[in-house]
Amino acid sequence: MSGQVGDLSPSQEKSLAQFQVNVQDVLSALPNADDSFLLHWLRARSFDLKKSEDMLRKHMEFRKQQDLDNILAWQPPEVICGHDREGGPLWYHIAAGLDVKGLFLSTTKQDLLRDKFQNCELLLHQCELQTQKLGKKVEKITAIVDLEGLSLRHLWKPGVEFAQEVRESSVPVSAPSLFAVAFNLIKSYMSKETCRKVVILGDNWKQELSKFISPDQLPVEFGGTLTDPDGNPKCITKINYEGEVPKSYHLCKQVRMQYEHTVTVGRGSSQHVENEILFPGCVLRWQFASDGGDIGFGVFLKTKMGERQRAGEMTEVLPSQRYNAHLVPEDGRLTCLKTGVYVLRFDNTYSLVHSKHISYTVEVLLPDQTFMEKAYDLLV
Repeated sequence: MSGQVGDLSPSQEKSLAQFQVNVQDVLSALPNADDSFLLHWLRARSFDLKKSEDMLRKHMEFRKQQDLDNILAWQPPEVICGHDREGGPLWYHIAAGLDVKGLFLSTTKQDLLRDKFQNCELLLHQCELQTQKLGKKVEKITAIVDLEGLSLRHLWKPGVEFAQEVRESSVPVSAPSLFAVAFNLIKSYMSKETCRKVVILGDNWKQELSKFISPDQLPVEFGGTLTDPDGNPKCITKINYEGEVPKSYHLCKQVRMQYEHTVTVGRGSSQHVENEILFPGCVLRWQFASDGGDIGFGVFLKTKMGERQRAGEMTEVLPSQRYNAHLVPEDGRLTCLKTGVYVLRFDNTYSLVHSKHISYTVEVLLPDQTFMEKAYDLLV
């Protein structure tokens, strides 16, 4: 394998070699993976081989479930605006004007997540292009987060939880005092290695940014010299400046009316919804909302006779967690890599006082032609 890996101690080199052996089956599906790729996972878990392997395998499973290999087929928005001094792509997130609640009420969390995932894939693709262009390994992405105007309305609980799911290494600029509160809410979900990548700039942030980014790569709005073709200093053709979402776009009430089923989950209990998957590659898709408070939700696969576990036990496929579905309708999808009975579990065992009323829709989509052709090739 190749790739610039930097200075490694003898013990780290030994760990890298062993890690390569441990995940050889994963690497066979990643022809472009090199030592730098493996080091991402090792460094993220402080060179703990088991934790690094678990993290990589969960990532690969997640990529399959979310079909990230094909996400670049989406019609992409412009997300790149210049490069840092090392050649890495720049990505901007502007907090001012962001209508967090309106955004969540106007689309599904799944679509928001896929938008973020697509941006990440586009940025990684830009790293590959820069590597080829500059003749050196480019593997760092600089995210500039402008937090001017951050207020309590941005700390709406579903929005904070969403940020925890798509946590990013960033360079926050113009950070108000409230940033410390917001950052504390999510940094517990970040590794120490990721936290060290976060740089918080003060009042002179425009001057400080020039240490990381050449002025000709920065919009005038951020202290550089870059403008749109028409001279706009904000470079609005490349950077998305958020705004209020019109209430007419809010889908919450309409979505609730479309649910096919309702069920009451009593206090201290749970409800199971079973769906049999007959073909590998089928997509299990769900939407649900709750009344009476939040609700736990997870997906399990029933064990068949003859497998190592006892019949009737279930294997966790999508880890259970509590969702604020009483505030924002929840939706999701899972590519079922195995056949069997998949169980959607609505969990209210943690609530000893309140019952929850759940409205939900579940559907199974057959594998697309591409997946079926790949599966056939594997069989023959």
